[in-house]
Amino acid sequence: MLKLAVNLSMIFTEVPLIERFALARAHGFDCVEIQFPYELSIAQIQSQLSLHDLSLCLINVPAGDLMQGGNGLAGIPGMEHAFYQGLEQAIDYATALNVPSVNILAGKQPLDCDLLPCLKTLSSNLKLACALLTQQQIQPLFEIVNGTDMPRFLVQNIAQAQEMLEAVQHPALKIQYDCYHMAMMGEDVLYSLQENIQDIGHIQFADCPARHEPDTGEIAFGPIFNWLRQSTYSGYIAAEYKPKTDSDHSFDWKDKYFVKHRPS
Repeated sequence: MLKLAVNLSMIFTEVPLIERFALARAHGFDCVEIQFPYELSIAQIQSQLSLHDLSLCLINVPAGDLMQGGNGLAGIPGMEHAFYQGLEQAIDYATALNVPSVNILAGKQPLDCDLLPCLKTLSSNLKLACALLTQQQIQPLFEIVNGTDMPRFLVQNIAQAQEMLEAVQHPALKIQYDCYHMAMMGEDVLYSLQENIQDIGHIQFADCPARHEPDTGEIAFGPIFNWLRQSTYSGYIAAEYKPKTDSDHSFDWKDKYFVKHRPS
């Protein structure tokens, strides 16, 4: 049975983050993920998880200015100390909140920096993250992000992700695979999942090209979810989309692809 989660950073944004836990439970979810939970204290998040009987399956390491249009941290020469500080904060949250996986965003190649030093910085920071996260039994992940939404992102496709896995050479490191980002890069989502599932530790989904909920765009989610059910994949799959209208009316896919497929 697939393990389903909902992303509280992109869904239920009609209300403040601290109020989204209740909405996730009200819509039948028992697991959530949060991109950057740090606006709330560990105690606040723990209270909400306990109150609504939820688990938290994924958070990101702080990414500096990346989400505001900057270059980020993990692959930026000279930003190693800032990355380490962010990693420590993520580990504090993950260990206190029993978060099984932590994701690292590579960042963007600065306009005044060559690509090779950025990739070397990223691989070095990923090695450090793998060492520290696995000490706490936390799964280290790094994410592929399409180059249309985020030009100059350092890991934009499966081939680049596989090259980074080869550079880091740590058995615990896995890819965070987002169906939307892969489709935006022209990948056949089902085929690339089938070919790379052994290297994937977490899956997110939104339709393409508008990044709304399933069945609003070009991705055929039925075959993808059906294949994942019979595959060896044991990680979470998380809804991470921008609701086309409002969050409350964006969950038709959940009944279609998940509720009807629960074992009786």
